[in-house]
Amino acid sequence: MAAPVLRVALTGGIATGKSYCLGRFAALGVPTIDADALSHAVVAPGTTGLAAVVARFGKDVLGANGGLDRAALGEVVFADASARADLEAIIHPLVYTRISEWFATLDVNARPSASTPGFAIADIPLLYETGHERDFDRVVVTACSASVQQQRLADRGFSPDEIRQRLDAQMSTDTKRARADVVIDTNGSKEVTDRQVAAIFEALRRQRQER
Repeated sequence: MAAPVLRVALTGGIATGKSYCLGRFAALGVPTIDADALSHAVVAPGTTGLAAVVARFGKDVLGANGGLDRAALGEVVFADASARADLEAIIHPLVYTRISEWFATLDVNARPSASTPGFAIADIPLLYETGHERDFDRVVVTACSASVQQQRLADRGFSPDEIRQRLDAQMSTDTKRARADVVIDTNGSKEVTDRQVAAIFEALRRQRQER
């Protein structure tokens, strides 16, 4: 019986290139899942997650269509660390359950090949902050300089105060870089990033074959 799929987490600070790198891995045939997308799904209308959020934060965080008004909620949680912790205590367990279920459904018996590399990647922005890095066989961190990170956020339309709040809510990139198994430096061009992703893909595929 083949060894279980190699579980890889992709993490890094906001605006450090996680989504781009995840897309590149997916293009190489790696099964991927995005915790940000899951965090939306677990608080969709009619879910127990949304009910829990409303119970904690009130109906002011709901939009006119009955769905979560993420902007209104963001104003609350990024200005209050206690409120943010309460929100994370609701959402994170639901997201990690979905991720575990996803890994469990993968074809763990498939032999590694160009089309089935034998590993899968979960993009989890707050992996270290939530203490779940030990759930994974390898952790890949995307990293760039603080100035590049801040400029990317400004280009997305964030104000200086919003940038500060979001960066303060996360572990520093330097700390994540130091704890990573592998680092993708995203300061350069997309071509430079692509070469790093391709090299990591091959390294992880070899590691899975050697298990």
